[in-house]
Amino acid sequence: MSKYIFDLFQVCLNAGNEIMEVYSQDFDVEFKEDDSPLTVADKKAHNTIATGLEKLDAGIPVLSEEGKEISYEERKDWEQFWLVDPLDGTKEFIKKNGEFTVNIALIKDKYPALGVIYAPALDTFYFGVNDEGAYKLNNASKVNIKNLDDLINQSVKLPEVTKSNVTNVVASRSHMSEETEAFINQLDGEINVVSSGSSLKFCLVTEGKADYYPRYAPTMEWDTGAGQAIVEAAGGKVTRYEDGERFYYNREELLNGWFLVSK
Repeated sequence: MSKYIFDLFQVCLNAGNEIMEVYSQDFDVEFKEDDSPLTVADKKAHNTIATGLEKLDAGIPVLSEEGKEISYEERKDWEQFWLVDPLDGTKEFIKKNGEFTVNIALIKDKYPALGVIYAPALDTFYFGVNDEGAYKLNNASKVNIKNLDDLINQSVKLPEVTKSNVTNVVASRSHMSEETEAFINQLDGEINVVSSGSSLKFCLVTEGKADYYPRYAPTMEWDTGAGQAIVEAAGGKVTRYEDGERFYYNREELLNGWFLVSK
């Protein structure tokens, strides 16, 4: 298991503490140029994660939703980098439904090598490393974890659910497109639609609680990197809508095309 995972676990817990401190209070909501919401929790989580990653390995650059804009010219030759969404699901955070996450992925040669996702309100930590498996830790901030062995031993290997007579499709609470509905309608047998926010949709597929997550609507690279790493570590796939090829990263345009997650 990657040497980075235990340190990333601690970074996520620290960011989660910052997020939950804001979550428990009244807070203001700003709007960015693309009309997406922004809160002080996004900013605090970004600062905490950036500091933690700098201490972990100062030689690996960071591309974060809330960090400074980095030109393609500057990043096009990166062999590896951290891809970060300090608070994924800001809309869910504002609604106070608990379905928001901290996402950190290590991208190597354009593909996710490892990923961690922490849902601070649910206190659940997911992590996965390419070719080494994916795991889930409940009550993450409450259990006694001193090292990587503790983390692995106290976590559940994913997927947990392997067989079902029902096809479960996970879709966003905040985004449901006509194309997503069409995908659901073409499936055979009994279909159950599971709603979820943020990168937790990837986690549901990783756990085996959902068979598919079709995302036929816009996302950004930092929305998907960690989720893809964890899904793939559990044996699943994240493929481009247009040609079925594996999703890749550090493109000139950071806006994602449509994709399908399958277990």
